Amino acid sequence: MPSPAPLAPFCSCGAEAQVGTRLLGFGVDQLRDDNLETYWQSDGSQPHLVNIQFRRKTTVKTLCIYADYKSDESYTPSKISVRVGNNFHNLQEVRQLELVEPSGWIHVPLTDTHKKPIRTFMIQIAVLANHQNGRDTHMRQIKVYTPVEESSIGKFPRCTTIDFMMYRSIR
Repeated sequence: MPSPAPLAPFCSCGAEAQVGTRLLGFGVDQLRDDNLETYWQSDGSQPHLVNIQFRRKTTVKTLCIYADYKSDESYTPSKISVRVGNNFHNLQEVRQLELVEPSGWIHVPLTDTHKKPIRTFMIQIAVLANHQNGRDTHMRQIKVYTPVEESSIGKFPRCTTIDFMMYRSIR
């Protein structure tokens, strides 16, 4: 059985990602290169795993996965489990997706029972099955989104008086 790929930087937030198996040249870098023509390809038995680990507990709002059935056919995931936790030993499934010939971005909200974004150290994406009973999988892109937090900088009251409107632009 092939050994897991090493950890690789995943995003500007300091997260690192690792895939369970990969075909040489089709690894983590292809999942985050912003190119819909490239992809990660697994090389082993299911489930195929993508692990994203954060350095600190991180609030995550949405997970987006790009899949393209027309290009990938039997390599396209048909059943995906999304799990979160503090580490590999306490992962809990938060979403299970059944995909029917997907083409484009799949948006997976990562919220708790109160519809608030999840705080986690780790996200695991597990491909449980592929279309046409395919063995290996292709995943073209993965994006992780956190909520936009407003800072005190940039919070200005709306000034709509006539006096203010006269001086609102700089010449």
